[in-house]
Amino acid sequence: MIVRLGEGALKTKFGEFLEVLYYDGRKEAFALVMGDVKNSDDVLCRVHSSCISGHIFNSIECDCREQMELAQASIEQAGKGVIIWLDQEGKGNGHLAILASRPLKRQGMSQGTAYEKVGYKADARDFTPAAEILRELEIRSVILLTDNPQKADDLLNVGIRVSGTKPMNVFADQP
Repeated sequence: MIVRLGEGALKTKFGEFLEVLYYDGRKEAFALVMGDVKNSDDVLCRVHSSCISGHIFNSIECDCREQMELAQASIEQAGKGVIIWLDQEGKGNGHLAILASRPLKRQGMSQGTAYEKVGYKADARDFTPAAEILRELEIRSVILLTDNPQKADDLLNVGIRVSGTKPMNVFADQP
């Protein structure tokens, strides 16, 4: 069960969001909310996992930071939306999985395959906390900002109505 611990205004380069802190008994999670999303349909929504390499170390080997910025910009443009930040580093496998799989990824292997090659799950994330946050925010349906169709399926499987997806395509214009 997710519990709302606190909230406050957060000014970003993409406008002001309401930052809401949640706790599920093991980990904290955050929702960045812009506009009135309560009882709304088709709310733009990004479910985003933590990424030390991209967000803290500014790694150019992943697109996590760019996806977060694109999500914030899309929500700013729409005037309403939510970003849910989950503590699920390395697709839920932890940072050691990233370190261990990095050489394989540099050789051209997909991240999921590289994780499996070094003994981890391709994707060990759990989107149940995101579903609980969306229900707590009383959002009726979302348009998911993602390039991962499995994420939409996973949210559907935990009871969230996903009315569509909008691709992120962060690196679409790059070779």
